[in-house]
This record gives sequence, C-alpha cells and structure tokens, in this order.
Amino acid sequence: MILIGLGSNLESDVLGSPRQVCEAALRELARAGVEIERVSRWYESAPVPPSDQPWFVNAVARVRTARPRAALRPVRPGSGVAVGRSRRVRNGARVIDLDVRAYDDKVSGPGERPELPHPRLVGRAFVLVPLAEIAPGWRHPVSGRTVEDLVADLPKAQAVRPRGPG
Repeated sequence: MILIGLGSNLESDVLGSPRQVCEAALRELARAGVEIERVSRWYESAPVPPSDQPWFVNAVARVRTARPRAALRPVRPGSGVAVGRSRRVRNGARVIDLDVRAYDDKVSGPGERPELPHPRLVGRAFVLVPLAEIAPGWRHPVSGRTVEDLVADLPKAQAVRPRGPG
C-alpha cells in the first residue's frame, strides 16, 4: 500500500483553486502510470506550525504502481502540467505539496530518499485523519501503532475539518 499526501494553500494561475490544483496532481500521477485506488475526502487544515498563511486543502491517496519507491520522488505535478511547486520557505505557503507518506512496510536506511515512512507523518492531523479514512487499521511500519491510535494521540490544537463539495 502506497500512501501519498496532497496539499495546497495557494491558487494556480493555470489550474485555479487549491482543490483544483490537488485534483490536477492526481490526474498527473495517473498519466505517469500511478494507479489511484482511493482518495480520501478533502479536508481543510490550519498551517503547521501555526501562521497567518491561508488554510490548506489536503487529502491522502492510496495508490499502486510498478515504479520503485525512489522513482516516485520525481513524480510531481508540473512534469506535464504547469502546476508548479512554489514553496521557497520550509512550512511556507505553496501551490502544491505532494509527498510519499508510506510505501508498503518499507523503512528507509540512513540517507535513503525518499525517507520512509515520511518523518512528519506522525502527529499531523492533516495526514492521519484522511489516512484513517482510506486505510483503516494501517500500521506504522516502525512503531507498529495503528492509524486510529495515532489519530487519538493528535494534539487537540490541530484543526482539520472535512471540506464541503466544490
């Protein structure tokens, strides 16, 4: 099971709203040979760490591919569509953020990229809440904890809410 997190909090001149950018990212992944098995609902989430930038639109996709995990890193929207990855500052506003969160039960060795499971997967409501929706019972490959346990331990201050249609 390969899990990819999507997020955006800036509009694209080409594609439109943050949700439209994320939907374009899913289409781009499919064109690159990644089978989209399931996508969570869309969620709105406050920036982490807290800041005055716009809230994010987030989702998690469960995908399948024959590509090795290292080959997934360059599969980013914009390779065939002008989506852009305009983040210049860590934790700053961005048009698109697309991260491989987990690749089966793989655990990366020192210095291996992408780092799996994603080092900031735990403790992030905008990842764990949609992940629990599409992969109930999923276990973190290092700690062995279920996604439900990880969600229960989330800081109460992290705001994430389902986004309505559109």
